[in-house]
Amino acid sequence: MKKLVLIAAAALSLTACQNDSLADSSNNSFDMKSTSAEYITASALPVTTVNSNITTNTTWSGVIELDGNIAVKDGATLTIMPGTFIKAKPNSIGEGRGVLIITKTGKINAVGTESQPIIFTSYKLLDGNEDTTAKAGDFGGVILLGDAPTNVPTTTTVEGLPSNSDFYFGGDNSGHNAGIMKYVRIEFAGYDFVGANSGNEVNALTLAGVGSGTTIDHIQVSYGQDDSFEFFGGTVNATNLVSFAAEDDNFDFDNGYTGTITCALALADYNSEHTVSGLLSDTNGIELDNNAGGTSTALITHPVVNNLTIVGVKTDVLYASPSPYTGSKYENGIHIRRSGRLTLNDAVITGYPTGIRVEGAGSELSSASTYSSIKVHGFTNSVLGTGTSGIPSANLVVSATADAFGISQAFFNVGGWNISPRNCGDFAGVWTKYDFSLVD
Repeated sequence: MKKLVLIAAAALSLTACQNDSLADSSNNSFDMKSTSAEYITASALPVTTVNSNITTNTTWSGVIELDGNIAVKDGATLTIMPGTFIKAKPNSIGEGRGVLIITKTGKINAVGTESQPIIFTSYKLLDGNEDTTAKAGDFGGVILLGDAPTNVPTTTTVEGLPSNSDFYFGGDNSGHNAGIMKYVRIEFAGYDFVGANSGNEVNALTLAGVGSGTTIDHIQVSYGQDDSFEFFGGTVNATNLVSFAAEDDNFDFDNGYTGTITCALALADYNSEHTVSGLLSDTNGIELDNNAGGTSTALITHPVVNNLTIVGVKTDVLYASPSPYTGSKYENGIHIRRSGRLTLNDAVITGYPTGIRVEGAGSELSSASTYSSIKVHGFTNSVLGTGTSGIPSANLVVSATADAFGISQAFFNVGGWNISPRNCGDFAGVWTKYDFSLVD
């Protein structure tokens, strides 16, 4: 494929003309409105459609349209310039199934800035129509693959993609480097490869066998159709992550993942869709398994998560019409199961029926956790299961109204949202915005 360099100057001028208005929307983080000025302006830029794999060093800027699965491979590096928009070309029934895949043999260099994040988003927001609204599944997702250790065979194809050796993940290279993603937003992504809740879904951002040489920093995933972030094995560390309004889990760990997550926010919007399994909610702040079968392996899924805030909904009673969602539409703030383990330090979990649930033989909240720094609310149970008894009783709350644990205003649907003093990643910064509408 030839190198793509698309009117970088136009992309820069797009952002420059907006900067004066960004501060005016400082109280509107995450607001989902009709197509805003940012997207309307971007929709006037030339669009480059990419419909083949990337096998030589390539640069993207402007607006990129993915036509199907696009793999970066054979030693190629994909560089994405600040302010670039990436959308999926819709199929005949309007599904945006474009997926960007960084294979074991490829790299990504996607470094946005606070004022010019790189945005993977719905094609409906880039059609020039102010009245168009996006929905989960309008964009496929982003997948990074590597050869870092996992607890599945190295001939395993990553979830959500067809069987193909290009899509294998795992190996023995713990320092594997897939490149860098920084100041990136992924919006309205994900799809179910087979059917509803099949277990073979594309997540908004998937990291499978990705190693510690990779940089993942300041990434926001919003309105994902499946999980916002899923880690299948690997040793990659990540910082400053935001998951907003996930349809399924905000953070999902499997297959021997042993990295560290530092500074992360999971924030619920009760108007978003919710996955259901067996007629019961299947939406968690964190879902953690060792593997699908819950078997013991030499390498156990055991991430370390530091400075974590998981916020569900404020009460376990019916919200005002037209929303039908209550706390019972969610499941667990953290669900550790199938022989998985978690070390947790400095965490607030609130607004879920059960705050922390540890389930099944071999599963545990690790004794390496700083128990005194963990605060947990649940509408029905604060904590259940192995390892949770170490959390001081003074830090555990069970009530029909969620506890904000000192957060200024934790709950998105209440109004005037403000995560302070747990704003470790500038979660209300300009890089997280949807609403960039210009002020008259």
